[in-house]
Amino acid sequence: MYRTVLNPLIAGMLAVSPLASAGPRDEAVSTMADQQSVAVTIYNDNLALVKDARQVKLGRDLNRLAWREVSAQMRPETAQLRNASNPGGFRLLEQNFDFDLLTPDKLLDKYVGREVTVIRTNPATGAETRETATVLSTNNGVVLKFADRIETGAPGRIAFPGVPDTLRDKPTLVISLLNPAAGSQNLELSYLTGGLSWRADYVAELNADDSVLDLNGWVTLTNQSGAAYPNAKLQLVAGDLNRVREAQPMPRAMMAMAAKVADAAEMQQESLFEYHLYTLQRPTTLAENQTKQVALMSATRVPVNKEFLLTGADYYYSGQVGEIGQKMKVGVYVDFRNKGEGLGIPLPKGVIRVYKKDSQGNAQFVGEDRIDHTPKNETLRLKLGDAFDVTADKKQTAFQKLAGSGRYNYVFESAYEIVLKNAKSEPVTVTVREPMPGDWAMLAESQAHTKAASGTAEWKVKVPAEGQTKLSYRVRVRY
Repeated sequence: MYRTVLNPLIAGMLAVSPLASAGPRDEAVSTMADQQSVAVTIYNDNLALVKDARQVKLGRDLNRLAWREVSAQMRPETAQLRNASNPGGFRLLEQNFDFDLLTPDKLLDKYVGREVTVIRTNPATGAETRETATVLSTNNGVVLKFADRIETGAPGRIAFPGVPDTLRDKPTLVISLLNPAAGSQNLELSYLTGGLSWRADYVAELNADDSVLDLNGWVTLTNQSGAAYPNAKLQLVAGDLNRVREAQPMPRAMMAMAAKVADAAEMQQESLFEYHLYTLQRPTTLAENQTKQVALMSATRVPVNKEFLLTGADYYYSGQVGEIGQKMKVGVYVDFRNKGEGLGIPLPKGVIRVYKKDSQGNAQFVGEDRIDHTPKNETLRLKLGDAFDVTADKKQTAFQKLAGSGRYNYVFESAYEIVLKNAKSEPVTVTVREPMPGDWAMLAESQAHTKAASGTAEWKVKVPAEGQTKLSYRVRVRY
């Protein structure tokens, strides 16, 4: 409560004070007004590379340059300043990242142990009196030492003789450097920063018989770095970079988002090392505390394969279990190839949300799934949910231990029955996939299986409309 009451008092004093907050007078100050261009490369993992080019007037030899309006989440150890005009003889001596921003509370904290002026106003006469006091503490309230007493609370307005050099109104990188020639210099500051991120989001719409879909991809950009990047050249890197993990600075406050949808954009793609680089073919502004969407790709009439899948488990092949499950859910999957017009490009990882129109022509959400980075010509497989009208009953009908003792040389023989039910008005085909442990051999079956992998048996079972089909099999496994 103390801080809430005191802030307006300090802020009021700052408003009428002629003190500057940009830094010492001997600094050369560069602001966004000096910016010639800015390029931002954003990676998947809350990391971005910023290249900020500015034209700055410097003196000869030793200069102290305050580069203002950098990212508040800059990693200062990665900052690199170069001189494109006169690189010879240009040398950096020291740099300091001042991210302690000027607020009434911060200003008071900086004056602990120092003198301030306390100004009181007589409510009857309006006359002001001034006293000098030393700030002893600001923990859970201010403690002031006057010449003859110590007071707590906010006895009046507090005036400060100046603003400390390290307390800035905006994040600032302060650089001491040697410059070979006086005059305007073309400088470029590059650095890595947190607070900038991107992700891919996809929207797909299935046709009436689930045979084709239309797919649109968007890049969602979020800027919580504490700085704006006007008319930036934007590039995105898709891939999993190895990074040395360090503690990241926490955001200073919860940031509000402003959504903005861009026009269908021209995202050009190219290989970069073992990753993929996407470049927006026009400048865009990344405002502070903003989420923006940029079109990535668009494809229509993409052929789709729909699959009903019942997946088993391996635990019941080595024990007697009897009933395994009633009305077991059958998963619904769709898959398609990343090829053809509009596709055939590396797709960044993200979430694909799938819609389908109902009988009245309204698009309804039918499921979503996350995809990993997907090269061209690869298959994307999405699980959209579990079927409502297609279910399965499964039980073990026989079990026998044929051999084995100790830890090895076990042989088991067991039989199973799976009843697949279809309440839909059209027939369906259900893939039954069973993981088979150890060395296994199929002894009998009502329908021929395929060996999908060394430890997987698979059946394609046709189930009639509003009917059911029984699959039975006997298997021997050896451990």
